[in-house]
Amino acid sequence: VQVVESGGGLVQAGGSLRLSCSTSGLTFDDVNMGWFRQAPGKEREGVSCVNWSGAITNYRDSVKGRFTISRDNAKNTLYLQMNSLKPEDTAMYYCAVGGACYDGRIGVPGYWGQGTQVTVSS
Repeated sequence: VQVVESGGGLVQAGGSLRLSCSTSGLTFDDVNMGWFRQAPGKEREGVSCVNWSGAITNYRDSVKGRFTISRDNAKNTLYLQMNSLKPEDTAMYYCAVGGACYDGRIGVPGYWGQGTQVTVSS
């Protein structure tokens, strides 16, 4: 399984970024997908997830209304649209394959990408 994130960068507070996660070596439309992040000195935390069909999405409270997760099963690609970014969103963002995504849960996945850095300046 290969998982490759892209789209990170440096942005000012209030700005937007769109992360992408391309996958191969798995049946993409059979698996739940998600995004996690880890800031320096902090534990990795679930940001958002989407179930295999796209019908169920979950978000951590701090990003609700600002971030939107989506998937294109025809392209085996996951996205995270991040708007109204805040300095506290600064972290390495990881694409996550196969975690639980129901009842508000953002479950720990079976596979991770290598991460893409998001830095939000104040």
